[in-house]
Amino acid sequence: MSAAVEPYNFTVSEAAIADLHARLDGTRWPEAETVEDWSQGVPLRVVQDFVHTWRHNYDWRPTEAWINAQGLSTTTINGLAIRFLHIRSPHPEARPLILTHGWPGSILEFRGVITALTQPTDAADAFHCVIPCLPGYGLSGKPVVTGWGVETIARAWGELMTRLGYARWYAQGGDWGAAVTTQIGRLNVPGCAGIHLNMPIARPLPEDLIAPTPAEQRALAALQHYQQWDAGYSTQQRTRPQTVGYALVDSPTGLAAWIYEKMWAWTDNNGTPEDALSRSSILDNLMLYWLTASGASSARLYWESFGSFAASDITMPVACSLFPKEILPAPRKWVERHCTNLVHWADMPKGGHFAAWEQPDLFVGELRAAFAKMG
Repeated sequence: MSAAVEPYNFTVSEAAIADLHARLDGTRWPEAETVEDWSQGVPLRVVQDFVHTWRHNYDWRPTEAWINAQGLSTTTINGLAIRFLHIRSPHPEARPLILTHGWPGSILEFRGVITALTQPTDAADAFHCVIPCLPGYGLSGKPVVTGWGVETIARAWGELMTRLGYARWYAQGGDWGAAVTTQIGRLNVPGCAGIHLNMPIARPLPEDLIAPTPAEQRALAALQHYQQWDAGYSTQQRTRPQTVGYALVDSPTGLAAWIYEKMWAWTDNNGTPEDALSRSSILDNLMLYWLTASGASSARLYWESFGSFAASDITMPVACSLFPKEILPAPRKWVERHCTNLVHWADMPKGGHFAAWEQPDLFVGELRAAFAKMG
């Protein structure tokens, strides 16, 4: 098997854009919801307005050019093409850092932090950034056999960093990126010197339910809300990803509603996703799913690894930044049971599930503070 790392160019044909436009023009809309809020899902008028922007006031090409300018590369690991951004800092002593996105995010979650991470004034704050597409997501290949769960991905990321010449490196992630990064820590993947999580994974013990602290009360309330109102997507994707995949790959409007709802539910906003994220950036992220037909393949990771969101014991250095609108917050008390070398913890003043995307300045500050404590 070749271990070559090669440049990769992602260019979308005009025919693919025309096909998208034709599908959007041909959307068969359902009737409107029977409530005045989002409790039945994304309101019809909201999706129609979002799709109108996508069809008539959106240009993919600047984002395509940006991706190709960021050291977009490819390598094959365990028979699967892994595509990633590789942005080296001008500071040669910069720390190598692999950043892993989740669902329904992408490598574009980190677009707003790359310059600050790679080109700070102080060389001590500098990172060489490696930002891979998860298998089955965006530009990476789609697994055709089972087994590409988070443990396999964690080991693959170690192989990727080795191929890039990084003998000592750090890892960061949220959502599925947190699950992968947690496994990097649990497995002590060779070369990794420490991890940072913006969605630390831990669950309460029975004794925590007897007299929960205020932080635990908030976490338990969030868990109850998630299970009661917000977990339908994950149940579908972890049990029948292929079934929902037909709709997500065939209908851009269906895919848009499926993902846009999470931008509303999981961000720190005042009622609309655009309070937290620009509409253009939401569309850019959506396009990586649509253009690569990743609706089914990305959902399949839930089938492979949903149980991996259980807590894992980690002995390497761990840092955590908890943003207030995180969907499944874990108080420090729960996390410390599993992370015996917790070197940094911060409760952030604002932000949600997409930490780097929503609050780039806070996110960068946390990574600098966290990894500085790991040597």
